[in-house]
Amino acid sequence: MLEISSNVSIPDKEIEISAIRAQGAGGQNVNKVSSAIHLRFDINNSSLPDFYKQRLLELADKRVTKEGVIVIKAQNFRTQEKNRDDALERLREIIKSITVVQKARRATKPSRNSQKRRMDGKTKRGKTKALRSKIYE
Repeated sequence: MLEISSNVSIPDKEIEISAIRAQGAGGQNVNKVSSAIHLRFDINNSSLPDFYKQRLLELADKRVTKEGVIVIKAQNFRTQEKNRDDALERLREIIKSITVVQKARRATKPSRNSQKRRMDGKTKRGKTKALRSKIYE
């Protein structure tokens, strides 16, 4: 059971986890041991509330396929258990991230005084630079 929040959780049977061989350089066991984890979570067939499903499907993330499946590959650690925990934690983070609603941005205008200060600063800087130039007679 993967706990997302106090009232939302995902049963283990909805998360498909398979062990695969990790990529990259390795030692003697690189071609023998399947230490990487491939996690698949089908959003449409899950027991998540509709709000979560809708937000996950709208998510612009390369880990979410067109069919609505979240695919996570974990291969940061040497052991299968740590990679499994890492993949589950990353799934939890993806699902938690959609619950945060961004505050709507309100357009603001700089005050007249701040605009004046900015222009005065630019004028002063321009005069300083003008004094550095060569004097032609």
